Amino acid sequence: MTVDSPHTSQPPLVELHEVSLRRGPLYHLNFSLSAGECWLITGSNGSGKSTLLALLRGELSPSSGMRRYFLDGAYRASALRARVLLPLVSPDQETFYLQGDTVQTVSDVLLSGLSGDKLRLWPPSSPELTRMREVAQLLRLTELLGRDIRTLSHGQRRRTLLGRALMPRPAALLLDEITDGLSAKARQEVAEVLREVAQAGTALVLVTHRPEEVPALPWKRAHIAAGRLEVGEPTPTQAVPPLPLLPLTSTPLVTSTPLVTRTPLVNSHSAPAVLVALDQAEVYRNGHHALGPISWQWLTGQHWLVTGDNGAGKSTLARLVAGELSAALGGSVTRPFLRRDLLSERRASIGLVGAEVGIRQRRNWTGHEVLASAFGGSEGFAPDLSPAQQHRVHEVAQTLAVTDLLGQSADTLSQGQLRRLLLGRAVIHRPTLLILDEGLDFLDAPARQRFWTLLPALVAGGTHLLVISHREADNPPGLTHHLHLSDGRVTGCRQLIPLQ
Repeated sequence: MTVDSPHTSQPPLVELHEVSLRRGPLYHLNFSLSAGECWLITGSNGSGKSTLLALLRGELSPSSGMRRYFLDGAYRASALRARVLLPLVSPDQETFYLQGDTVQTVSDVLLSGLSGDKLRLWPPSSPELTRMREVAQLLRLTELLGRDIRTLSHGQRRRTLLGRALMPRPAALLLDEITDGLSAKARQEVAEVLREVAQAGTALVLVTHRPEEVPALPWKRAHIAAGRLEVGEPTPTQAVPPLPLLPLTSTPLVTSTPLVTRTPLVNSHSAPAVLVALDQAEVYRNGHHALGPISWQWLTGQHWLVTGDNGAGKSTLARLVAGELSAALGGSVTRPFLRRDLLSERRASIGLVGAEVGIRQRRNWTGHEVLASAFGGSEGFAPDLSPAQQHRVHEVAQTLAVTDLLGQSADTLSQGQLRRLLLGRAVIHRPTLLILDEGLDFLDAPARQRFWTLLPALVAGGTHLLVISHREADNPPGLTHHLHLSDGRVTGCRQLIPLQ
């Protein structure tokens, strides 16, 4: 079906006519984007949503068909100007900056948007600095301008990249899962920014698995399936709630905080043992104080929910508990459940899903290697597997619907496809601790539901959960304790108590 724009006084900013890619996943694509239009695009993991954005911006070239731009009052076949005036905000941009070897401050990243380059390569002029300060104020980035982007939280990085896209006063914004990783407050702030931008005449193309989170705008909707773009909303499917980690009782529950009600997972009469203990632990990242001091214990039978605004220290806490970061001198982290507290043993006993873990997997590793590496406590390097381990690989792959990804290279996958592999990697070895740091980001609804089916058996086998989430719907029923962080410190710590 052809996606037509209404008649406007000017030609569309970009037109795609019968566009196909040599290796898919899009075929015979027809689409046009006019000034001021707002498009909301949905589709399953791997359907081609991010590929569509890359085509519009000119990062990919059609193997057949026609792409044409109308920018700065002239028709253009070249995409060079589009890379400035049709900026993209995507998880892959975060990957670039996090993998960089040089310091790139927030101000450097913002200023780079003026040319469409990823790095700032020239001294800024006075008008450019003025524009940077305007954008920084709009997105609450002023206090972060001097910070290395690698030290920011996921949500802070996302706001920085949105600011970078706004710097050249673009004709259109291309947004890839813009709300993932943002707290409810940050989502509301970003939504207000997008409303202001749209009202000023900037076109928007937003792809998402969470259409309920987008701001209220006059969206035109389209859905990608089987390589084709169809106008209108997809056929609705009935949402399936996550399974309880253990069977829910019929007794009504309340909590000591205004959170969704939970059921305790373990009702053991024996004294709980310490799994992880933090004693006055502090973490510094690239010279920036990121967490602490924190004193906290994780005991057997406890399953934690960790909340806090962007930049509160949640991801730093997750990586500290998992042993990817170390406490500064004067504090300590102990893990008594480990025989030896070595990196290989931590990785073999702890499953961790988060943004940084995903970035490290963007290599020429097959999906099978990503999954199987968990058995050896490594990343990307699979040991010789026993028949039972091979069976487990295929069992988890089938449950998460990633069997067709086992032979594919991780650096060619969509964000959602890679995240499904990372979730499988985190649970495949039945870890003692499972830490999900916004673990369900980038997943479509069926993928989220498939992952939930794995959790009850894991918990019954002795796995303990720590869930970091900005979305209440992403929290599995049955979490027992709640930790709240603010500015790197614990500001709330309590049990979720059943009504007697």
